Amino acid sequence: MHKKGIREVAHIAGVSISTVSRAFTRPELVSEKTRERVMEAASMLDFNISRSATALKSGQTFRVALLMNEEVTSWFNTQVFAGLNSVLHDAGYDISLFQHIDDAKNRESFFVNLPVLRNVDAVFVASFAIEPNEVEQLRRTHVPIIGINTPSSSAFDASISIDDEAGMFRAAQHMINLGHHKIVYTCSAAEESLEASIDARGRGFVRACEAAEGTHDIDWKVLSVPRGRDFADAALAAVLSEETFPDAICCQMDMMAIPLIIKLQRHGYYSPRDYSIIGFDDSAYADTVDLTTMRQDPFSMGATAAKKGLKLLRGEPLDEPHSIVEPRLVLRGTDARLEPDRPLER
Repeated sequence: MHKKGIREVAHIAGVSISTVSRAFTRPELVSEKTRERVMEAASMLDFNISRSATALKSGQTFRVALLMNEEVTSWFNTQVFAGLNSVLHDAGYDISLFQHIDDAKNRESFFVNLPVLRNVDAVFVASFAIEPNEVEQLRRTHVPIIGINTPSSSAFDASISIDDEAGMFRAAQHMINLGHHKIVYTCSAAEESLEASIDARGRGFVRACEAAEGTHDIDWKVLSVPRGRDFADAALAAVLSEETFPDAICCQMDMMAIPLIIKLQRHGYYSPRDYSIIGFDDSAYADTVDLTTMRQDPFSMGATAAKKGLKLLRGEPLDEPHSIVEPRLVLRGTDARLEPDRPLER
């Protein structure tokens, strides 16, 4: 810690040197307003305090940051975290979680404060894009930035992503090839302030349907419902509100497909007798309900991202900095070929 530096921060922020120190090391003892002034001054002077003696000696904190736009309890995030930890734990690294980065206040706070604190050795970003100015702020940490299933992966030092658009393209194409005519895509509405990888799946569905219009008799539609806890019920209402019940449903994710299968049975619609349905993820319980779906492996993606990060931390070159993984079609029991002129049974 440089005396001259901390004095300048204290002077600009209008606080004591001890208050500056507490703002970094014991932020809970400093008011939010005071801490904001200290962080603004520190950012202006490009000043930071290492959080441990280890960091002072080695320049490393043995801590990484994981940014998530949702709760860690979601299936994808849980698997990504487990994959990262399976590699980083043995290498002596802890993982600090930063959740709800889709919230504007949380997002601004993270990208402004992390470069000042410099309290991590690497940053992992899961499933959402970061803006160019946010990339620049992260670059001030002088640590590797690794994307996991992130749009615009070229903004990162390394990345591993699943091809969400190609995956849903293949899912829709599968339904079309089974002879289905009335096809809908159920999805949660995109977050305006956040470009998430999952939104690319909708583009894949639209592209497949548009490509088939010249050779197949299809009537397709995107049913977008509000995000939140009730998205499955909203998707159910949207499907049942269609003038003609669809003979095929492509779901943005298994977490939407599985409740739909169960809830549609209460209304007399059974898969695959009355309609075919396909999910995306091959998450928990997909095999239990015999769901046909597109498989991805976020645990493996997290482990691969961690290995890339460790190589970058050691200054080693990466053979393939940016990797793309193709999702795999898993055929189970919720889809079937549509018989010509088959009457709808209920």
